Amino acid sequence: MNWDIVEGKWNQLKGSVKEQWGDLTDDELTEVAGKKDKLAGKLQEKYGWTKEEADNQLNDFFRDKT
Repeated sequence: MNWDIVEGKWNQLKGSVKEQWGDLTDDELTEVAGKKDKLAGKLQEKYGWTKEEADNQLNDFFRDKT
């Protein structure tokens, strides 16, 4: 997965991300701005996941989106 593509398409992808992880607020998604580390950190905060779990979730979710 190419995170440069995710960053470039972030405004288009935010809705899908919000559907997948509904605990994330619009402000948090705007703050993340498609940055993988920031998004993983927010998922860790909201869901109590380890960094590895968050990374795995992101990789699985974005595999078909880019």
